[in-house]
Parts: sequence; structure tokens; C-alpha cells
Amino acid sequence: MVPSPSWLPMRRRSIAVRLATSALLASSAILLIAAWILTTLYRENTERAFDSRLLVYANNLATDLVSPNDPESRSFTLSDPRFDLPLSGWYWQIGRPDAKPRDLRTSRSLVGVPLRAAGTPDNKAGIGQIRQGYGRAQDERRLRIIERDVDLGEEGRYTVRVAGPADEIQNDVDRFRFSLIVTFGLLGLSLALTTLLQIRFGLAPLAKLRTALGAIRRGESDRITGEYPRDIAPLAGEVNLLIETNREILERARTQVGNLAHALKTPLSIIVNEVGAADAPGDLAAKIREQAAVMRDQVNYHLDRARAAALAGTLGTSTEVEPALAGLVRTFGKIYRDKDIAYEVHVPAGLRFRGERQDFEEMIGNLVDNASKWADSRVAIRAEAVGKDDYPHLLVAIEDDGPGLAPEDRAAVLGRGRRLDETKPGSGLGLSIVADLAALYRGRFRLEQAALGGLRAVIEVPGDAPAGAAPH
Repeated sequence: MVPSPSWLPMRRRSIAVRLATSALLASSAILLIAAWILTTLYRENTERAFDSRLLVYANNLATDLVSPNDPESRSFTLSDPRFDLPLSGWYWQIGRPDAKPRDLRTSRSLVGVPLRAAGTPDNKAGIGQIRQGYGRAQDERRLRIIERDVDLGEEGRYTVRVAGPADEIQNDVDRFRFSLIVTFGLLGLSLALTTLLQIRFGLAPLAKLRTALGAIRRGESDRITGEYPRDIAPLAGEVNLLIETNREILERARTQVGNLAHALKTPLSIIVNEVGAADAPGDLAAKIREQAAVMRDQVNYHLDRARAAALAGTLGTSTEVEPALAGLVRTFGKIYRDKDIAYEVHVPAGLRFRGERQDFEEMIGNLVDNASKWADSRVAIRAEAVGKDDYPHLLVAIEDDGPGLAPEDRAAVLGRGRRLDETKPGSGLGLSIVADLAALYRGRFRLEQAALGGLRAVIEVPGDAPAGAAPH
């Protein structure tokens, strides 16, 4: 009776949600890892390509350095004009490892602050070794620096250092990352759509099986029909076998209940007849007839309850509410024609009770009978579907314009055989029968103050909404 919560742990989610979520998480993780690996590899390749360009410039400067001219009069030139533009980000520098800034030969673009070392200290570096790394220019611009040592023999060791703006590397990596994001985004979207289609196609037999079970629950079918894949066909077969076994057990229960009723009622009738025929004192005969009637009522009550307990919740059993209520109203209209009661019935077409018609008529009939006994002139009956789509329930409310009951008396009348007014006919079992039957169907029964002024009886039991109608 408690509605299912809107949030559920993942283990209780539907298979489709679990498959979609796991596929989404796995695909996202794979794409993210692949993007990180590809970006890292691209950055390394871009750095190597950029270092190769810088190395070409460094080799050209080293060639000029080893020329036979005097080191102080040698001319160092590169064809790239960017080395002549001040603070362009493209710089070169030649000098001894321990040279002071005024003794360094530099490009025109390098103004003021010399280039910092890119690799290991000079005393640990081998001749001809290529070193590369990142540094900062005097304007705090990030640079990619490459350097090598050249040994001129008697003239000593010189360090050739060339730098270029690291922005070019980062810009290339950023463009690649953007292209990768767009590509992987489209790929992820395609994978998501493909996964949803696969889930929909793969779980279609389960949806078909659920529809078949819903038809059985609503009483529209008595077994699962249709073709199913090898994975699900055994399940459908087992459910059909369970339904058949349940039906056989219930049929045997009906037979046994009928036999028991016949076995008990016949001796009671004989006792009553014998008492009437025998020469017994009038008080004794009346007492025996009275107790026999009580026994008959109790036997009927418990036999009906046993039958209802066996049938409650039976798969494939349902009752249409509208015609059942119409029949009850016609019956009680004739019984209470002297009171000229106006019956108001509000029930949507197609509303169904998931259970036996006899049980439904017994529950509602007792309530309508009780309302008719106490009503002055009006009895209102309203039925509607309530609850969530997966767990619909039928709510029936019967109210009258009679004297009603005080709150403390409403619980008392639900006791078996308890009556607050002996002037009304009946055994006093009516409302307790309703409460017991509602409990057998895992429903609820309560008494409230009616808007008409009298008593309002509300019963909520399993049901199904009309086709196309959403439960409240």
C-alpha cells in the first residue's frame, strides 16, 4: 500500500537503467583515458617537432662557430627574420659556459637578460649532447629552449642555445584537444544512441513478458502466450506452470470449502427440525434455534473468509466495478424502497477490482447495506483508481446523510459482532467481514466523518485504472 519511492538504489533500478548507466560510465571512462593518452602523445610529438626546428638553428650556429675565423670576429646569422625582432620570442645565444653577459653573442631579438640553461649543468654535460627544456624570457613569456656544447680545442668550450615561444606548442596542443573533444563527443553520442537501441532491442522480450503478466493480473488472460528467446522462454514456461498449479490448488480449496459447508449446515438443519418436531419445552426449543442460527452465521462467516483467503490475489482474476456497483444499487434500492433513498454513483468506466466478484460484492454490499439502514435520504458511492501506475489501487467510498458515529465508536463497530444499536436488523458481522476481506486482499478499511453529515466508509484494495487513465 505504500507508494514506491521516486529514488531507488542502483541495485533496484530497472535493467535498462542499469545497462545504460554502466555503458555510459564505461564509455566515458574509456573516452577520457583515450583522450588523455592521445593528448599526451600529441604533445610529445609536437615538442619533438619543435625541438627539431630549434636544433636546425643550433646546428647552423655551431657551424659558424667552428669556422677558422677568430671567435671575436665571427659572424653568426640565421635566415629567420624573427631572430632580429626585439622580444619576438625567438632567440639564440653563444658563449662560454662561465661567460659574463657582456661576453655573450646573442640575437638582436634578445634584449638585456640572457637565456637560462635548458638542461644539466655544464660540468656534467657531454660534448655534443642535446639538452632541452622550458624557461622564461625577460617578459615572462614561456620559452622552449634547446642547447648543445661545442668544443673548439684550444679555444675552449662554447654553449649554443636557441629558444622559441612555447605558445606555439601549446596552441597546437589546444587545437588538437578541441578537435579531439568534438570527435570524441560525437563518438560518445553515437555510442549512447547505439547502446540505447541495443538495450531497447535486447530487452524487448522482457517488456513483452511484462505486458503478458499485466494482462494476467488484470484478468485479460489466463496464461503467458507468444514466442520468446531461449533465455526467457523457460521463465515464461515456469510462470505458466505456477499459474496452473495455483489454479488447481484453489479449485481443490473451493471444493473442500463447499464440502465442509454442506457437512456442517446439514446437521444444523436437522437439529433445528428435530427440535421443532420434538416435544421440547418452548424456552429450550427457542434457545436451540437461536444458538443454531448463531452457529450457522459463524459457519458461513468463517467459510466465506476461508474461501476469500484462498482466492485473494489470484492471478488472472478481476472484476469490473461499474456493473457490480450498478447491480448492488438496484438490489438495495428495492430492499429499501420504503425509505426512498437516492443513490449517487460516481465510477469511471473500465475500473477493475483485482479479485473475485463475489468478494467485491460482499464488501461493498455490506457497506451499502449499512449506509442504507442509517441514511435519511441519500447514499453516495464513489470509486476511483489511486496510487502509482505500477501499483494501482481501487478506492471505494460510501457515505450517507444519517446520524453518523462518534470517533470513539468507529473502532468499536469493527469488532466482530459488535453493534451499537440493536434496533437495526442484522448479525453485526457486516463491517468486520469488510475489514477481514480487505485485509485478505492486502487492502485497508476505515471509517470517517462524511461530507453529507453521516458516516463515510472507505475501502482501498488492489485494482486497475481504466485504459488511458492515470491513477491519482
